[in-house]
Amino acid sequence: MELRAGQVAVVTGAASGIGLAMARRFAAEGLKVVLADVEEGALEKAAAGLREDGAVVHARVVDVGEREEVVALAEETYERFGAVHVLCNNAGVGSGAEGRMWEHDPNDWKWAFAVNVWGVFHGVQAFVPRMLAGGEPGHVVNTSSGDGGIAPLPTASVYAVTKAAVVTMTESLYAHLRAEHARVGASVLFPGPHMLRTGLWESHRNRPDRYAKQKPRQTPYRSLDQWEAAMKEAGKDVRFTPVEEVADFVADGIRADRFWLLPDSEHSDAQIRARSRSMLDRADPAYLENFILD
Repeated sequence: MELRAGQVAVVTGAASGIGLAMARRFAAEGLKVVLADVEEGALEKAAAGLREDGAVVHARVVDVGEREEVVALAEETYERFGAVHVLCNNAGVGSGAEGRMWEHDPNDWKWAFAVNVWGVFHGVQAFVPRMLAGGEPGHVVNTSSGDGGIAPLPTASVYAVTKAAVVTMTESLYAHLRAEHARVGASVLFPGPHMLRTGLWESHRNRPDRYAKQKPRQTPYRSLDQWEAAMKEAGKDVRFTPVEEVADFVADGIRADRFWLLPDSEHSDAQIRARSRSMLDRADPAYLENFILD
């Protein structure tokens, strides 16, 4: 589809990071943008900044893990603008799990699935039927990750499992849309190809009480700056992809109706080949060896 002035884009997780970069990119194309995020202060700041740049903006505090809140977002968006052309199910959290999988706090899994998986599904169910009924060209972008979407990083296994689910969900959505001969396309986004400076590392700041840890965390949360410092101290090069480049990549992908929004990366390609080779050979997953904990 073409991105044109006057169209409407809805972005979840839009108060910062990739979500805000996508909203800015769509606004630069003349689209009206609907921002949804759980963090009210950051959301208001993001909306104000876009309005100062001349964008037509509507913002709503939404916990995408709560179905009723996503449905209310869709209803309010259609009442205000009458249509949605682009839907970016982008909201995501890191679970904060630590230790071996069998030692994880069950609420780490419940919270991560509520946002990263159910949040995407709620977005699909709340918006896609209306987008189809409108009869106009549209596109859905679901944010996954190389961690899980390609191959899991076992030290972040909860997050990886949720992002693998997003890939499968989007593949299924694509097939269902094609079966309906719909004018709505679907893409799965793998932000990158390098690390990104986003609030994902500090997801715990917005963790709802209903998913509070049932046992105290054994180690302090590590910020992105701390992680970067540790990597540099270990002599490892750390590269970052600007979130603006991710947003440009998404806009180009929508225009091209491209399903796999997967940037060129030798590392990702090697992972894909190694995992596929392991499956075809019915061999053990040797591609995980570099990540297996001592």
